[in-house]
Amino acid sequence: MKAGHVPGRLAAGAYILHSGLGKWSGDEQEAAGVHGMAASAYPFLGPVPPRRFLKAVAAAEIATGTLLLTPFVPAFVAGAALAKFSAGLLGMYWRTPGMHKPGSIWPTQEGMAVSKDVWLLGIGLGLVVDGLAGRRAARSGS
Repeated sequence: MKAGHVPGRLAAGAYILHSGLGKWSGDEQEAAGVHGMAASAYPFLGPVPPRRFLKAVAAAEIATGTLLLTPFVPAFVAGAALAKFSAGLLGMYWRTPGMHKPGSIWPTQEGMAVSKDVWLLGIGLGLVVDGLAGRRAARSGS
């Protein structure tokens, strides 16, 4: 892991891991809330039972956070996991009415908490780009 990757990986990884650990033991009310928001943005999730969905989200967060925090996981792999995870969250932001101003990417007050996930996408894509550049340099012998 490059020294320059540590701050982003540590901040994002710790935050996401903590979130996943909290969701793992979530109650019925939390499960219904998380599932309801996700199913309204992604209707194919509707048939999934809320508790099962919450466990799946928790597992994805735990896995993503762990990848980011594990020093020997390549930047490309950790970044791809973070980018995919945050893209799903941003898709939910974009598809949920009332989270952003009509005809705009900018959040409403209700969407502010989810819109901040754009920073996670930026960190993830930065790791992917740096990982790809490192692979190219290794192949060319630089």
